[in-house]
Amino acid sequence: MKVALIQTSLLWEQPEANRSMLGEKMIPLAGRTDIIVLPEMFPTGFSMNAEQLAEAPDGPTSQWMREQAKSTGAVVTGSFICRENDRFTNRLLWVQPDGKTAFYDKKHLFSLAGEHEVFSPGTTHLTVTWKGFRIRPLICYDLRFPVWARQPVAPEERYDLLLYVANWPQRRILHWKALLIVRAIENQCFTVGLNIVGTDGAGLEYTGDSMVTDFSGHVLSTGSMTEQTLITDLDLAKLQAYRSQFPFLDDADNFCWH
Repeated sequence: MKVALIQTSLLWEQPEANRSMLGEKMIPLAGRTDIIVLPEMFPTGFSMNAEQLAEAPDGPTSQWMREQAKSTGAVVTGSFICRENDRFTNRLLWVQPDGKTAFYDKKHLFSLAGEHEVFSPGTTHLTVTWKGFRIRPLICYDLRFPVWARQPVAPEERYDLLLYVANWPQRRILHWKALLIVRAIENQCFTVGLNIVGTDGAGLEYTGDSMVTDFSGHVLSTGSMTEQTLITDLDLAKLQAYRSQFPFLDDADNFCWH
C-alpha cells in the first residue's frame, strides 16, 4: 500500500485558501497512491477560534475531501474544526473514493494551548480497513498516551497501521520522533506521522519531521524542514511475517481503559 504524506505550511485561519493550495499544489504531487494524509486542522491551522471557523460535519471541507478522494482514487484523511450539536470537536475524516466517510474525534485535548476549554473530547476509536490493512487514525497529542493506542488483545481486532496527523512544534520534536518509533515497536505495527512546517498564527515554529516507521521501529522515510509530498510503500506481508516470528502481542496484558 502506498501512502502520501502532505507536509506543508498552512495559511492561518484561511480555510478556502488552504483547500485551494492543497488541491492545486500539493496533492497532485502524490501521483497514484492509496492514501493521502493531510495535517491536523489543515483548513485553519491549530486555531482555538472555533466559534468563527467551525464547519458542519458535511460542510465545505467534507465536500472538498470527497471531491479530492474521487478525483485521485485514493483515501483522503485529515482533521478540521467541526461543529455538531452545539459542541466543537477536532474531527478527523476518513474519506474513500466511493464517497464513504468515517470520522474520529480527537480524544486527548492539548490543555497547554487551551484546546480542552474550546473542544469536546472524542470517546471512541476508529478502525478502518483499506487495501487489506486495518488502520487506526489518531491526532497529534494522542501520540503521548500509549494506552489509547494499545493493540487489542484479540488478534482479529488488531490493526496494522497507526496514523497520526499533527501540528507538533519544533521545541518538542524529539518527543515526536521518539514516540512514533516506540508506538511502532510496542504495537508491532507501521506508524505514519504527518507534521507541518513553517510558523503558525500563534508564533509557534514547525520543522516537519514527518515520519514513517515499520513494525520494528525502523524509519522507512522522513521529511525534511521543507514543504514536500512524502511517499512510502508499506508491505503487509512483511508485517505479518514479523508478527509470526515474534508473537509478542500474544503475551500482552489484558486490561481496558475507563
